Amino acid sequence: MKDVVIVGGGIAGLAAGWRLRHWDTLLLESEHRVGGRVRSERRGPYWMNWGGHVYAGGNSATSWLLNSTGVESVPVPGSLAGLSMNGKLLLKGRVESYPFRVPMPMAARVGMVRAGAKVALHVARYARTVQRRRGETAAQHQQRIYDFMNDRSFQDFIGDLPEDAEALFKPTVTRSSADMDQLSAGSGVGYFSLVWNIGGGLSRSILGGPSTLTQNIAAALGDKVRLGASVDEIVHKNDSVLVRYRQDGVEREVEARYVVLATPATVSHRIAVDLDPDVREALSKIVYGPYVSAAFLSDETGRQVWDDAYGIATPKRSFNVALNMSNVVHGYAAERRPGSSIMTFSPGALARELLEHDDDKIRRIYLDDLDQVLPGFADHVVEAEIQRWPTGSPYCFPGRGKLQPALTRRGGRVFLAGDYLGTFYTETAIGTGLSAAQEVRSLLASDRQISDRHAA
Repeated sequence: MKDVVIVGGGIAGLAAGWRLRHWDTLLLESEHRVGGRVRSERRGPYWMNWGGHVYAGGNSATSWLLNSTGVESVPVPGSLAGLSMNGKLLLKGRVESYPFRVPMPMAARVGMVRAGAKVALHVARYARTVQRRRGETAAQHQQRIYDFMNDRSFQDFIGDLPEDAEALFKPTVTRSSADMDQLSAGSGVGYFSLVWNIGGGLSRSILGGPSTLTQNIAAALGDKVRLGASVDEIVHKNDSVLVRYRQDGVEREVEARYVVLATPATVSHRIAVDLDPDVREALSKIVYGPYVSAAFLSDETGRQVWDDAYGIATPKRSFNVALNMSNVVHGYAAERRPGSSIMTFSPGALARELLEHDDDKIRRIYLDDLDQVLPGFADHVVEAEIQRWPTGSPYCFPGRGKLQPALTRRGGRVFLAGDYLGTFYTETAIGTGLSAAQEVRSLLASDRQISDRHAA
C-alpha cells in the first residue's frame, strides 16, 4: 500500500508531490508530459511558451516552491503593460492614461470615462476587500474575495458601452477565459485592480521558461511519476483509497492511505465517485473557459520597438494580448541578442471562433494581426506553434462563492487541489497542492505514531 497517490501532474499535483517526496508516493498523470497548462520549451537563450507566464514573488506559495526546488526567477524588466489599438502603440506611461492616448470617437471616449470612473470606485473597494485581516485563515480570505460583487455579471455591472470603449475593457476582463456576460462583476473589478497595480505581485519570470519548474520537480520525483496513466475511478475503503487507472492499454489499480486529487474540477467530479454528494455537485458546477495560445520564434538581429515591453493589450484583434517572452533575456543582456519569442493569447469568444479553424489558418490569422501590432515581426518568424485549450481556465461566475464551503471542507481520505479552488491562478494551484500535501503529511505522521505504539 502506498502512503499517498497524487492524481494529476499539473503544477498543483507536482507541488504536492514535492512536499510529499520523502514519503511512499505515486503521481499519476494522464498525458505524456507533466505541467498541465504550464508548458514551455527552450530555444537557445529563449523559450517558447503556451501557458502560465508570470509568477508571484514575495511571501507566496509560488516563491516558496521556487526557492525550495532551486529554480531561479527574476523580476520582469521594462514595461509590464502596453496597448495597441486603432493604429497606436503605447508602451510607456501610466496604464490609466492609455485610453486617453489612443484615437477613438468622442462618444466612445465619453463612455469609456464614465465606465472607467465606475470601475475605479469599485477597485478601491476591492483593494480593501483583499487585504488580509488579523487572525483570518486563508480560506476565510478567499471566501470574502469570492463573495465580493458575486451577485451579477460584469456586463450587468458596466452596462452597454460604445464599441471602442467596450473593446478597451475586454482584454483585461476576458483574460479569465470568460466573456464579460459570464464573469462576475467582482472578479472583473479584481482584474482591473491587478492591471492598474501593474502585476499585483505577478511580476516574476522563471529563467529558462515555466516548464523549468515542472520538469525539475518531475526529475526529482523520478520513478514516482507515471505518465500516460489515466485514472478511471477513486473509491474509499475503510482505511484506504483505491485508485483504478489505465496505462499502456492495461487496467491497473493501486491502494493508498490518502489521495491528493489535483485534476480539473470536471475530471475530479467524474472519477471521485464517492465524495460527499454536495462536494461532487459543487465540482460539477465549476465552469472553464477556453483559450488558444501560440508561440512564435523570430530571427531579427537589430533592436526592436517591443524589446522593453512585456505585455501588450491588443483590443479588436484575434488575440487580446501579445507577450514578449524574450523580454527577460533582452532586459538583462549587455548586448541585444538576435531574435525574439512572442506569445499570443486568445480567451473566451476569441478562442471559440479560432477553435473552428485548423492550426495553419489560426497561424495565418495571428501573423496578420501580429504584423499590425509589431510591424515587421511576421517577416522574421522562423517557428510557430498553436496550442488549443478547450478547457482552459476556471473563472468566477455569478454565484461561484456559494460553492466554496463544500469544496474546501475537509473529510475522508481524498484531498482536493487545483486552481479552481481560488482566484490567484498558479498561486492558488501551488498553494492548494502544498496545503493538501501538508495535511496528508500530518495524518501520515499520526498514523505512523499509532502504528509504532501498537507494535511496541
